[in-house]
Amino acid sequence: MKVAVLAPVAWRTPPRHYGPWEQVASNITEGLVKLGIDVSLFATGDSITDAGLFSVCEQGYEENRTQDAKVLECLHISNLMERAAEFDIIHNNFDFLPLTYSRLIKTPVITTIHGFSSPQIIPVYKKYNSNGHYVSISNSDRSSELNYLATVYNGLNTANFEFNAKPGDYLLYFGRIHHHKGTTEAIEIAKKCGRPLLIAGLIQDEKYFKERIEPQLNDQIKYLGNAGPDKRNNLLGNAYALLHPINFDEPFGMSVAEAMLCGTPVIAFNRGSMPELIKHEKTGFLVNDVDEAVEAVNQINDIKRIDCHEWATSQFSSNKMVADYLALYQQILG
Repeated sequence: MKVAVLAPVAWRTPPRHYGPWEQVASNITEGLVKLGIDVSLFATGDSITDAGLFSVCEQGYEENRTQDAKVLECLHISNLMERAAEFDIIHNNFDFLPLTYSRLIKTPVITTIHGFSSPQIIPVYKKYNSNGHYVSISNSDRSSELNYLATVYNGLNTANFEFNAKPGDYLLYFGRIHHHKGTTEAIEIAKKCGRPLLIAGLIQDEKYFKERIEPQLNDQIKYLGNAGPDKRNNLLGNAYALLHPINFDEPFGMSVAEAMLCGTPVIAFNRGSMPELIKHEKTGFLVNDVDEAVEAVNQINDIKRIDCHEWATSQFSSNKMVADYLALYQQILG
């Protein structure tokens, strides 16, 4: 079987810091290679992979802003589609645009839908319903207008996360600095608990950070910048709990799975995929507001950290994800 994996070209695959779609594309690629599958990765030229690498640019457009994102995307996608006949199957991790080629080639395309940036993109997916082979990353993140082959949860390389039975006393916010992800709510929870809060993540909304976050930073509330894979394990593993007070229906939530792999319980607002990721009162707490989150922090000692680790390992490993996708490839190819 010859597989082509199409990654985005915003960031390197795998990303240096932020880039969840690139991270999943990398985990799929490297997992397939380990199983002896012939894989070609279409990504940025500085990507790190044991597969064959094909690129139209050295760096992603978010890392080298002299490039035009749309131009790069067109060149990147067409680079694969014009070679489609060389592969048995194409695994699209690049949203809806590649679907517009799918009826012009004979190679089947399986598409992981990593979330809907807007309801306005659904008509493209809808048009290719009959030949699309769509996979959702959680049962909650599905459109009633689309046909799905399966749900496959994002999988992480469990070897990169170390179980820690004896954490520190700080709460952790780990994710994009944006209203959607609830940075201000995390600060409010920490203040009401009287516990230190460490904030790590990419500043996605500069105005939000300047007006809502920066004025609250002090010895108790600290912003560490964007934490890469080298710092992630220590930050997550040593946290008393991860705060995830999201203000949107999140399709998955990589940091939630990463925290639990380290044994760290998660306190999340009960939206989107959170009930699928977190076992309430077993690996964390699903809450509805800041006050309920404060109560949950006071109950964290009721959670056994080994339960968090074992649950996340069983559900969100890259080995499981890759096995699930391989089964889908075989189903499509008959």
